[in-house]
Amino acid sequence: MIKQIIHYTLIGCLFLFIALAGCKKDSGYKHAAGTPMTIDDFTPTEGGGTTEILITGSNFSTDTSEIKVFINGKQLALVGANGNQVMAVVPKKCGSGHVVVKIGNDSVVSTGIYNYMFTRTVTTLAGNGTAGFANGQGTDAMFNFNGEAWYRSGGITVDDNLNVYIADPGNHCIRKIDSTGKVTTLAGNPNVSGYADGQGTAALFSLPYALAIDNDGNIWSADPGNWDIRKITPDGIATTWLWGAQAPWSIAFDKATGYMYYSSCSNPGNIYQITGQWTAGEVVTGLNYPAGIVFDKTGNLYVSVNGDQVISKFTAGAWDGSIIAGQQGSAGYQNGVGTAARFSSPWYMASDADDNLYVAGNGTWDGGTYNPDQSIRFIEANTWKVSTFAGSGVAGFADAIGAAAAFSAPTGVTVDKNGTVYVLDKNNNRIRKIVSE
Repeated sequence: MIKQIIHYTLIGCLFLFIALAGCKKDSGYKHAAGTPMTIDDFTPTEGGGTTEILITGSNFSTDTSEIKVFINGKQLALVGANGNQVMAVVPKKCGSGHVVVKIGNDSVVSTGIYNYMFTRTVTTLAGNGTAGFANGQGTDAMFNFNGEAWYRSGGITVDDNLNVYIADPGNHCIRKIDSTGKVTTLAGNPNVSGYADGQGTAALFSLPYALAIDNDGNIWSADPGNWDIRKITPDGIATTWLWGAQAPWSIAFDKATGYMYYSSCSNPGNIYQITGQWTAGEVVTGLNYPAGIVFDKTGNLYVSVNGDQVISKFTAGAWDGSIIAGQQGSAGYQNGVGTAARFSSPWYMASDADDNLYVAGNGTWDGGTYNPDQSIRFIEANTWKVSTFAGSGVAGFADAIGAAAAFSAPTGVTVDKNGTVYVLDKNNNRIRKIVSE
C-alpha cells in the first residue's frame, strides 16, 4: 500500500512537473545569477539507484545543460527542469546525503537528507555446509572452519584480480577461489598439520587464522599454532618471515607505509609493526584481546577489541587511541552512532576504498549461535555511524537480501576493489558474497 501511494504521488508530481516545464519553457525562464536559490522540498526522500527525485524550490532554470545535481558527492542524471522544479535520477551506490543543486557559480543545499537504500544481495560463493576438504567449483568445494569448535577461522583477503584467499585452519592450508569460483589449494597440506616452508603442498601450516595481502600480491598468514608469520608468493611459495613475540592471531597491511602488522589475541595483547624479516616492534600495547586489525588509506589503525566489545582507532605514527564505536565492557547488538552502538565479541575487520569499516560480528571462542550478533556490521568513515550491512542477530543459513540473509558465526570479512564483500561463514563452512546495488 505504501509503495502504491508513493507511486501515485510521483506520477502526480511528474504531470505537474511537465505542465510547469511547458509554461516555463514558453517564457524562457533563466536562472538569475548571484540571486539565492532555494530547495523547499524533494520527493521521495529515500530510495535506491535509478530512483527519480523531484526537487522543488526557486530560481532554477529550463536549461538543463547548466544545472548539476549531487547527492553525497555523486552527480545525478537530469530528466528535466523549470524555474521551480528539477527532476533527476539517483545513481547506483550513491549513498545518503543532502541534495545539492548547482547552476554556474551558485549552489544550494537541502535541509533534509536523501536516505539511500542499498540492496545487498547475499549468495554462496563456495562451500556446501559440510566440514571437510575438497577442491572444485563453487559448492563442490569443502572447507573445515568448524571441525573443532575452537577453530578461530576468519582469514580472508582478495587481490586486484578478484581472487579470494582463505585461511582454512581445519585443513591446515591456504585456499584460493579464482574469479570464476573455482577453489584450489595455494599452500599447505590438508592432511598434515606441522611446520615447513616450501611450495604448494610441501609447505606445512598448523592453524592459519588470518591473512593479508601486500602491494605485490603476496599473501601473508598469521599462524598461532606455529607462532609464525609466513609470506606466500602468488605461485604458492611459503617463507617464514617472523616468529611472533606473542602468538600472532591477526595480520594487516598498511598501504600508506608498506609495512605489515600483526596482533596477538591475548590479555594484555599488543600490536606489532614488522619492519623487516625477523624484525618487529610494539606500537600499541596492553589491549584486552585485540582481534581484527585494519588500516585506512592514511595509515590510521583500527582494532576490534574483542574483550572490550569496542572498535578503537589509533592515529598513524603517534598511535594515540580512542573508541570510535561500541561501549567498553557493554556487549550487545545495537546500531547507532559511535558509543551508542553495541558489539558482541567483534572479530576480524576490513576497510573499503572510502575507508568505511566492516566488522565480522561473532568472535566467540566457539562461534556460538547464542551470540546476539550474527551479522556483518558497517561503520561509516568519520561519522562512525554503525549499521547492519547484512545478516541479523539470528544464526542460520539463507542466501537472501539484507537482514533476510543468515550467517552462523561470520568471523572474517574482506572487500574487493569493486566494493563486493566476501564473508567467511564459520559454522556454515561456506564463503559468502555480498553485492550492493
